[in-house]
Amino acid sequence: MTAQPSRRVVIVGGVAGGASAAARLRRLDEKASITIFERGPDVSFANCGLPYHIGGEIAERGRLLVTTPARLAARFRIDVHVLTEVVSIDREAKLVKVRKLQDGSERDEPYDALILSPGASPIVPPPFSKAPPHPRICTLRNLGDMDAIIAALPTTTATQSGNGSVRRAVVIGGGYIGLELAENLVNRGSKGEPNKGTSSIAVTVVELAPQVMGVGDPEMTAPLLDELVNRGVDVLLSTKVDSMDAPVDSEDGKAPIVLQLSNGRTIEADLVVVAVGVRPDSSLAQAAGLAVGARTRGIVVDNRMRTTDPSIYAVGDAVQIQEFVTGAPVSIPLAGPANRQGRVAADNIVGRGDSVYNATQGTAIVRVFAQAFALTGLTEKMARRGNISYAVAHTHAVSHASYFPGSSTVHLKLLYSPHTGRVLGAQAVGADGVDKRIDIISTAIRAKMTVEDLANLELCYAPPFGSAKDAVNFIGMAAYNNLCGDVKLRYVADADAAGQGAADESPAKVQRCASKRIKLLDVRTAAEGDRVGAIRDDSPGGYLNIPVDDLRAAIADGTLQDKSVEYLVYCAVGVRAYVACCILKAHGFNASNLSGGYTTYAMAKRSEAAAAAAAAAAVATKSDHSAVGTVARSAEFALFYPHSRPEGSRVVQQLPASKI
Repeated sequence: MTAQPSRRVVIVGGVAGGASAAARLRRLDEKASITIFERGPDVSFANCGLPYHIGGEIAERGRLLVTTPARLAARFRIDVHVLTEVVSIDREAKLVKVRKLQDGSERDEPYDALILSPGASPIVPPPFSKAPPHPRICTLRNLGDMDAIIAALPTTTATQSGNGSVRRAVVIGGGYIGLELAENLVNRGSKGEPNKGTSSIAVTVVELAPQVMGVGDPEMTAPLLDELVNRGVDVLLSTKVDSMDAPVDSEDGKAPIVLQLSNGRTIEADLVVVAVGVRPDSSLAQAAGLAVGARTRGIVVDNRMRTTDPSIYAVGDAVQIQEFVTGAPVSIPLAGPANRQGRVAADNIVGRGDSVYNATQGTAIVRVFAQAFALTGLTEKMARRGNISYAVAHTHAVSHASYFPGSSTVHLKLLYSPHTGRVLGAQAVGADGVDKRIDIISTAIRAKMTVEDLANLELCYAPPFGSAKDAVNFIGMAAYNNLCGDVKLRYVADADAAGQGAADESPAKVQRCASKRIKLLDVRTAAEGDRVGAIRDDSPGGYLNIPVDDLRAAIADGTLQDKSVEYLVYCAVGVRAYVACCILKAHGFNASNLSGGYTTYAMAKRSEAAAAAAAAAAVATKSDHSAVGTVARSAEFALFYPHSRPEGSRVVQQLPASKI
């Protein structure tokens, strides 16, 4: 005789949140009846790996299947129904109506506890949302989407399933999925050998924002744009698709898809992938009368993942949760949080009321060819939008001991409270060691640590792996020096204001700059300034360069004597400038340090130049596109590359003032 189940749990959707909840439930309750209804053909798959199978880096499609219905049944005694959709919820009767997609038949399924894990749906903007389906206009959300993209692509040695002849691919969106797709489409055209050779697929990224990776701050994502351009990707910023012509494929051939862009350009594509983001799939919850966030459209849950109906839980990309630092309601579709939310929901269903989900930090990472970008907690854009008081530090430390072969720069940006020093957020970009540093700082944010705590962390050190003063220690020290008053940090906008002259600005602005009495001081060597450029200085007296090792002598002989001004000191990354500030302060001068030095300044200016070039392209005529059509190859953009200025010039900003 079969024992009665302790409880009947129905789960709508598998993948990360639903499948994790089901497995956790079985580990905690051997007698429970657990049923998963999944409308797709696969109950759990690695959707984060889809771009890499397209590119051939993950050669076998089967590696993307995390688990199968048979495996869940054998190990966890979970009843899985794929290609089965839950179409309605009767909360009073505690029934869900399910429909088999293969034959349309329907039945009711009772539950004691219901978990909603429907995920998120791709955002498809006009004109794509208004057009009929087309086999070469795709999104990328599941294995079926991936298969459709591969079917349109040329065959490679790594992945033999493609039988198409795509030579021109356009990716709409420059976020996580868009950039991963761009990389992997290039790699696909390189015979399935990632990062090797010339690609047979010309890839264009069309991004509405003035930067790629819009979740990050502009200066921190500039190296990603560099990397895309260096790999031959055409990046069009501040651009959208206004209209398109997508002829139906026929036996006579496949005519190109023609896209009319907002910048006036017309481009042709053999494949278009729309990757502008996702939105919570909360329609089932809304129809059942459950609360949904007004702005996020995510299903509202408490910290035990309960919806406004105590018998119904929700997890994963469909839910609205709290951002960890601010407590603001957000929707953050990430696999890690979805897995933990599934665990918390299962715990609470079996009565473990002390199990709670403590908000999301948004810790994430993306690889773009040889560069990686990662972030956690607040960005500067988020802090500004939320009217949150913050301070910023930038550093450019090495991934491991510089004398050991293979080290590279880790560009770090840290946000912290100017009052308490509490760490609020961080971003990093570089070729190596980015994930390690952001993981450490993510843990610090979770523990509500301060910048002083970062400076004092004891981290692994051996020459192949790190430095005695790790990049995390380093940025903690830089922030703490500012917090405790050892040195004042200033930023790119301050440097621009200090360097602006009367000829280029309105009288009111010049008066404001003069009242601040800030003077730029470059403490690098003259040769270094000649090699990589300097910040434009049109202020009275012009460009001032005193190498840090000559600073004491300059003070002693009267070369530097004006104590009525504040010297905004800069070097390459901020280290020599900090030493210079200490010297100046000891001799009675007022000094501040440009955060991150000329490296941060150049990153910021290159981001600004890319946005300016995109704006120029938007107003250019068709005949002008050879000059400004590709943002990253425009003259304005190139002049902000270190090492890419006119020979012998000491000033990177050679453009007219109206262009800077």
